[in-house]
Amino acid sequence: MMNSLYLLGQKVSKVGKKSGSTFAALAFVLSFISISAFSQSISVSGKVTDTDGMELPGVTVQVKGTTNGTSTGIDGTYSLSNVPGNGTIVYSFVGMQPQEIAVQGQTVINVSLANDDQVLEEVVVVGYGTVKKKDATGAVNAIGTKDFQKGIVTSPEQLMQGKVAGVQITQSSGEPGGGINIRIRGTSSVYGGNNPLFVIDGVPLSGDNTSAGGDSQGLGRQPAKNPLNFLNPEDILSIDILKDASATAIYGARGAQGVVLITTKKGSGKGTLSYGFSLGASNITKKYDLLNADEFASANPSQDRGADVDWQNELFQTGITQQHNLSYGGGDATGNYRFSLGYLDQEGIVLTSGIKRYSIGFNGGKKFINNKLNITSSVNLANTQDRGVGISENSGYTGDLLAAIIKSNPTMPVYTGGEFTQPGITEPNPLAIVNYNKDRTNTLRALGNIAAELELLEGLKFKTVLGFDKSLSSRKNAFSSDLVLDGVSGIGRLYITDIEADNNLWENYFTYDKEFGSTSLNALLGYSYQSFDGYYKSSSLANFATSDLDVMINNLASADASKAPSNVVNNSSSEKDELQSYFTRVNLNMGNKYLLTGTLRIDGSTKFGGNNKYGYFPSGAFKWKLIEEDFVPRNVFSDLALRVGYGLVGNQNIPHNLYDRRDRYSGWGANQGATDISGGGLNAVAFNNPDLKWESTSTLNIGLDFGIMNNKVSGNIEFYDKHTKDLLFQVVSAQPAPTPFVWRNLDTDIQNRGVELGLNVIAVDNTNFTWEVNLNGAYNKNIIKNLSGVYDTGQINGQGLTGAFAQRLAEGQPMFAYFVREFGGYDDQGNSIYPNGDFQQFNGASPNPTFTAGLNNSFRFGNFDASFFFNGVFGNYIYNNTANAYFTKGALNNGRNVTRDVVGTDEGPWNAPDVSSRFLEKGDFVRLQNLNLGYRVPMSGSNAISGIRLFITGQNLATFTKYSGQDPEVSTNKSLNGIPSFGIDYTAYPRAKTWTIGANVSF
Repeated sequence: MMNSLYLLGQKVSKVGKKSGSTFAALAFVLSFISISAFSQSISVSGKVTDTDGMELPGVTVQVKGTTNGTSTGIDGTYSLSNVPGNGTIVYSFVGMQPQEIAVQGQTVINVSLANDDQVLEEVVVVGYGTVKKKDATGAVNAIGTKDFQKGIVTSPEQLMQGKVAGVQITQSSGEPGGGINIRIRGTSSVYGGNNPLFVIDGVPLSGDNTSAGGDSQGLGRQPAKNPLNFLNPEDILSIDILKDASATAIYGARGAQGVVLITTKKGSGKGTLSYGFSLGASNITKKYDLLNADEFASANPSQDRGADVDWQNELFQTGITQQHNLSYGGGDATGNYRFSLGYLDQEGIVLTSGIKRYSIGFNGGKKFINNKLNITSSVNLANTQDRGVGISENSGYTGDLLAAIIKSNPTMPVYTGGEFTQPGITEPNPLAIVNYNKDRTNTLRALGNIAAELELLEGLKFKTVLGFDKSLSSRKNAFSSDLVLDGVSGIGRLYITDIEADNNLWENYFTYDKEFGSTSLNALLGYSYQSFDGYYKSSSLANFATSDLDVMINNLASADASKAPSNVVNNSSSEKDELQSYFTRVNLNMGNKYLLTGTLRIDGSTKFGGNNKYGYFPSGAFKWKLIEEDFVPRNVFSDLALRVGYGLVGNQNIPHNLYDRRDRYSGWGANQGATDISGGGLNAVAFNNPDLKWESTSTLNIGLDFGIMNNKVSGNIEFYDKHTKDLLFQVVSAQPAPTPFVWRNLDTDIQNRGVELGLNVIAVDNTNFTWEVNLNGAYNKNIIKNLSGVYDTGQINGQGLTGAFAQRLAEGQPMFAYFVREFGGYDDQGNSIYPNGDFQQFNGASPNPTFTAGLNNSFRFGNFDASFFFNGVFGNYIYNNTANAYFTKGALNNGRNVTRDVVGTDEGPWNAPDVSSRFLEKGDFVRLQNLNLGYRVPMSGSNAISGIRLFITGQNLATFTKYSGQDPEVSTNKSLNGIPSFGIDYTAYPRAKTWTIGANVSF
């Protein structure tokens, strides 16, 4: 239009110079009218795509210099009102080059954003701040929503399983909400635990259980649920894993096992309402190959009861899962908000088991005082209801529910005379266990923070954070008097456990950013205080006047307190610990070529003695961007950098009140409602040790980051040497003594050395088709040095196995090394042969894998997207305690069912089931962990629905392994003398294969 006005003015000027001023005035007026028209507000709409023509959802579209903005829908379309006709619109998206378009009165603007060639510009969270990935000096891995595991996911750890080199994630069982073990760069602690520190939106978690486990009459010890189940995975934006000491040292005394930083989603653009729904079906992946009724009767005719029952079919079911997630959020340059609601209802594959979770989330912030003051807050609240079943960790000869399924006589009828057939207290009917037992746990947990950050001067900011983590959990486990089980039959039992946790955080820190010519400085200085309050109480009741489980759970007065056994408070405790910390970090970037990072954290903890209250944890790291050097061929490399780091971190993840006082009320002998409490008392459970101090871990890390072919191939290689010293250990006191043990630091060295590889390949990048490959692999060698004495663990349960164990900690061996007899077959009488002698010994087998790997392929074709993911674990062994306890000729001789392979062996019916390498199996496996197919439904810009994505997902679809058990990814807690174990399989809740369909809709 401006060009037209200019031409018009030129033509008019030729009419005559005398009239020139008149026409000039006319041209000015027309120009003014045009400019006024351009300055009027209009509405602009359009579509944003990448250079291949694929729609880009979530692109920020904002009028430059204002807070007026929106974001693109799932189909890449947007609509923005109140846009000045002469304004400029800015289009920005993570990983893409931003673009500014002058409006010039246009009402439709379509934009194509190019990939940002500086792929490493993405930001990673490093603790108390963020840093560009290309400037990270430590071993840090970041994964986002596009990398997460898909399907039914109940806790955050599952999102990253197999996705990061050097991070091994093992589910203790397949139970919904069951526990998960995480190992970052190997196993390096005993009592201190090996799970990393989790930090959610800046709030470090305590790592304690927030739901109750406990013993139950006749069925053994049952574990607590996963404490991270409260966090809805749909609310998670990214997970950053800090692996080496130079990265984790900022968390000092709690960073020895690595740090996992979880960031929840925030709102952006105009208010967007999103809804997601999925429906899944789960089935057992592998049943035990047990004898059927005819085979059992043939092998053991005296036990033939005449029926034909497949107990696995009776107890295993198709578990249906439904998920609903609703969120609404938006934001601009001055603030953001996001609200979310979540609902999960997952049925387990064992009858009556499952989990329900109701979750609420908020994340938001607002800037004030010309954007100099930023106030933010995040809150996650969840109520989790677990439906447990009688599957435990250490049941004896009687066994638990899964053992009953395995060993029950397939010729025994389910019912006799309309009632469950129950042959005796040591051979419970598994269906009777399910129907006469009700195990319910309700956990309410709230985690959140509120923070204020003020810019004091240019580059200088101060931030204060108040955080909280509170939980209430109650578990009620009732057994009807109708259940024929030792200690239950005729009286009934109820176990009640209550746990309350109240943890609080207050942090204050300064950050300073300044450039001095070609050198930039980033500095951090802060103070942190965190308190941990815990309350615990367990009770047991018996002799109920009713066999109704609901009445027993809800009406405690239905128990008759006048009869033995008494109704008692078995144990109670009140614990408190505090952690006070000072920390600093300095980052120097010299000419964008040399980067230095130095950190120091000083932690003081009430867990440790008066002589060692404080620990000092320094680290340093250096990065050399070789790509900036002239000797690096730019026609080959698009990125090349060398990293070296060394640091010292600590571990204080041991029980509470070990130094000042670890007392508890225990052994109350009073009947319910009585006043006599003489049977109980306040007992110290450990000797005070004023010299007790931190377990410390030092790590040397050398890494090489690289990119070739314009970063179409990129990745990193890491070498590390990790040493853990001053091992925190519980030493049994010489008896008689007022306390059973004392905590000490052992002068030992647990070594983990290894190499990791992460590789990303953009194999095909065309307009209509893309293919991306992500590969990771890690090798680790673990060994114990300088350990005095030997320490046994790995309790093995079953008939004839009282006091048995299968693992030992010893000098020169890997952690939790197997210590078993070497099995050599059977003699003429069918008894076991032990060529090296009838005693236990090390045989080189370890539960720790030497190599782990993951392989993901992602495809996009038009509106379709697909991915499949394999992960593998190699070099580890599993001790099959299930087979040791139940799959022997002796078990068959005692009228119990067994697997088919037992019948054909040369074992005799009276052979002792000693702990031996007979039950030690290789745990190598490759698993098709995840398969996902999605389709974006094309939408017109005028629809109320801005986007729909349909998907189908398969999980745990195929496992390639020689392990004879139900699944090789297993680790039942088989602790002995308080020493944990690893890699033992004992009647674990089976793993499931799941198919899920669903849709995500945006409005």
